[in-house]
Amino acid sequence: MVFLNLCDIGEIRALLSRHGFHFSKSLGQNFLRDPRIPQAIAENAGIDEQTGVLEVGPGIGALTQQLCRRARRVAAVELDRRLPPVLAETLAEFNNLTVTEGDILKIDIPALCRQELGPEPWVACANLPYYITTPALSALIESRCFGSVTVMVQKEVAQRICAGAGTAEYGAFSVYCQYHGAPRIVLSVPAGCFVPAPKVDSAVVRLDLYPPGQNPLGPVDEALFFRVVKAAFGQRRKMLSNCLRQGFPQLEKEQILDCLAAADLPEKVRGERLDLAQFACLTEEVGKRI
Repeated sequence: MVFLNLCDIGEIRALLSRHGFHFSKSLGQNFLRDPRIPQAIAENAGIDEQTGVLEVGPGIGALTQQLCRRARRVAAVELDRRLPPVLAETLAEFNNLTVTEGDILKIDIPALCRQELGPEPWVACANLPYYITTPALSALIESRCFGSVTVMVQKEVAQRICAGAGTAEYGAFSVYCQYHGAPRIVLSVPAGCFVPAPKVDSAVVRLDLYPPGQNPLGPVDEALFFRVVKAAFGQRRKMLSNCLRQGFPQLEKEQILDCLAAADLPEKVRGERLDLAQFACLTEEVGKRI
């Protein structure tokens, strides 16, 4: 069986011409032109013949091909209604794929996986459009049905996801991702690997998600934890004590200082200096006083 080379610029242009397709800037469409990239993404996603894979934004199917060759089942979700006819041509060889037209931010992800992927284990894998990176990744994480999520994102977003406490890149989204799993950058992808080429480089992040109840932080009030984190980074240049006064107006200044002291934190510390364990400890102390 002859597979289309979906990273060959000539084949891409001929394919899109046949379907009268033009790139949509508003949908952040940039297709891969280096065949090594989709292969490397699929390999780093940890997929085998027992795995069900949810892909977001398959485009013309360059990554989808690699996923279908490795996985038991692949379910691809595509927002652009012009692309399913393209995918019907480029992925005609595979019988382990379903394509669903829809918005990943509005779809019931666990229900889709149960319907299209069969029994677990499931993983998510995607070349995410830059404009929906944060909400799409959050939706995949919060579905709580994947063992891992492997995504290609803007390089600076990847660095932010993996950043450690006290670094310039560290922020609320770093804490959010690291609360839910262990992230690492597995691949760098220069802008020239795409057509049309974006203005920035990309990177592939793999986030191995913690099973329910197995977060290394132990028991923690999740809603309060993220309320504390949001407050801590709400005014990044201010001391944590002042940020907490804004986030928890029901607490007096002395109560805030008591929380910091009980969590073994300096009075003048900034939120960006706290790691996840320190945020968990601070959350416990705040919880005792509200």
